[in-house]
Amino acid sequence: MSFFQKLFSTKPVGQRSTTNLNRCLTAMDLTMLGVGAIIGAGIFVLTGIAAATQAGPAVIFSYLLAGIACGFSALAYAELASSVGGCGSAYGYAYASLGELVAWIIGWDLLLEYGMDGATVSIGWAGYVQEALRALGLNLPEMFLKDPFHGGIINLPAVLIIFLLASVLSIGAKESALFNKVIVYVKLAIIALFIGIGLFHFDPQKWNPFLPFGVQGIVNGAGLIFFAYIGFDAVSTAAEEAINPQRDLPIGIIASLLICTIIYVIFAALLTGMMHYPELNSSSPVANALIHIGYRFSAEIIAIGAIAGLTTVILVMLYGASRVFLAMARDGLLPRFFEKVHVQSQTPRRLIWVIASIMATTAGLLPINQVANLVNMGTLAAFAVVSSGVIVLRYTKPNLERSFRTPYAPFIPLIGVLLCFYLMSSLPALTWISFGIWTLVGIVIYFSYSRFNSVLYKEALSTGI
Repeated sequence: MSFFQKLFSTKPVGQRSTTNLNRCLTAMDLTMLGVGAIIGAGIFVLTGIAAATQAGPAVIFSYLLAGIACGFSALAYAELASSVGGCGSAYGYAYASLGELVAWIIGWDLLLEYGMDGATVSIGWAGYVQEALRALGLNLPEMFLKDPFHGGIINLPAVLIIFLLASVLSIGAKESALFNKVIVYVKLAIIALFIGIGLFHFDPQKWNPFLPFGVQGIVNGAGLIFFAYIGFDAVSTAAEEAINPQRDLPIGIIASLLICTIIYVIFAALLTGMMHYPELNSSSPVANALIHIGYRFSAEIIAIGAIAGLTTVILVMLYGASRVFLAMARDGLLPRFFEKVHVQSQTPRRLIWVIASIMATTAGLLPINQVANLVNMGTLAAFAVVSSGVIVLRYTKPNLERSFRTPYAPFIPLIGVLLCFYLMSSLPALTWISFGIWTLVGIVIYFSYSRFNSVLYKEALSTGI
């Protein structure tokens, strides 16, 4: 086998993974996992930022565009989750279809996607906590509420919530799913309350102008909020803990995306109809909008609901990241030290705490806008690779058992790839540069460590291929 053949050699697929993780999650658990991840920063934090800085009231079309783009990718995820399986998500699918080098790059990008998404949401969580504490007459020292870029030392609440949820995840998958489900129900009830209030305080004049940033503003807004949809990506990381993954994973992925897209559009329409879009540029725009129309008590309830809702997003991002890197450690691309699963909890505790430490450091020291753009780039790259993986496997492994098939392949996956690259083109140049540096660092790590320690490489050496 030549040097380049080894780089692009793929893993066998179609076999049910053997795992010491606990198969305990139902289709409802998986759907709630997706809803818990998707409805968070995108609705409670970035809706206001995207409206104020990118799209204006037309942010509703930004959500539609991002949702449609995600829909094409979600169909690809559903097919590969039901056929390739494994807890590696986009990393595992790339390994099965495009080879080890591409898989490593995507796995490295998933660290960016999950880790930085959790960091972004925890920053928003901290903003709502500050609002709730102020409403109670409590004021914490500013130096522990802001990152160094905004005159503080560290965003301490954002750090603490990440470590608290790492403790919850370490208990077990079923317990974490139950915790997530309860808070998702609370979050949906709070959203219903906001919609009920918003319907009676919608002012069409607030939509004038509707397209203050033009059509390009819609695209830019979609690029900014795109990462809010990656909850269905996290659902696919639960493949080895789902009771019936071939049936339940496609249900969880597609159902959670449909439910959340509808909620996003309704919520964004009402929020921009309650408060003029330039005034929504804050870390807690929903509470501010309710205070603006005189609902201070309701604003406090919304703040509590947002805190609960954002909590589930951080939880699922930590969960997804730990499962992806567990898969990478098993394949030898990360140190085998990390593949250990705790005997009693049946969770990868070591990975959970390593990832939580990285996430907490980012949340405590960086501003929300820079983190969000980096998450979007990593997410879009992963989605594009998964869609490409469907196309490749349809030709290279046509007889692979697929309990769910993406309709009209390869056209649907190809549209997904093109939409992802289109949205990537709207991101700032600084984001591209930062992403390029991140990817370059990952490639250096691969050629200096991962390639020589991978299971496939060692198998090739032992067989003399």
